[in-house]
Amino acid sequence: MNGAREASEGCATIMRMAHSRNVSRNTARGSSHGKLIAVVAAAASVIVLALLSAFAWPGWALNHGQTSQDGEQTTQRTSPSIKAEPLPDNASELLGSMPDSVVDFARVKAEKSTTWKDAAPIEEYTVTYSTGDDKHDVTLTVAQWTESDDAKGQYEKLSKALEGRTLASGAVKVSGGETGAYVVKSAKGSDEATALWRNDTVVFQASGAKEDVQRFYPKFPL
Repeated sequence: MNGAREASEGCATIMRMAHSRNVSRNTARGSSHGKLIAVVAAAASVIVLALLSAFAWPGWALNHGQTSQDGEQTTQRTSPSIKAEPLPDNASELLGSMPDSVVDFARVKAEKSTTWKDAAPIEEYTVTYSTGDDKHDVTLTVAQWTESDDAKGQYEKLSKALEGRTLASGAVKVSGGETGAYVVKSAKGSDEATALWRNDTVVFQASGAKEDVQRFYPKFPL
């Protein structure tokens, strides 16, 4: 009986020890699980705060340059805010072909010119296009010759005289056929630019602020 009792007490002791180990393990597991949840929650909080901070503090996550550029593109005018000055009733075919407007530039002045008189054009004019702000005026000199070769010679002379970096150049084409050439230049360190082009017997030269000239000449219809 004593042996059996001792055996029973031994089993009971072992069972108590096993139960104690299980409780300890469960407690440890519960504690580890709780710590893991706390770490994950803390990390999530940091991420959320970082994201909130990124959009609350200018200059970090927001690309202000791109936003500003997009804003300028969407607000850029495609038609003039001022009316074009009418041409005289007796305007020649060349002068009469000068458009009332080019994008947001309106024709505000047109008069006879002698800028290229040494090249003996049959007619020559200076036409001013404006947005309404004098700082953005584009001055266009246009002249016509009887022969295409004479106009080509004047274009080549003028293009060689242009100084500065070439911004653009290429051929002028009408209905798929090449009728002339163009070049756009700007002097080093200058905010001004000049676009020069020839279309058959007519030579054009547009001068003004670089940005304005670059918007103007590709949209000019002649």
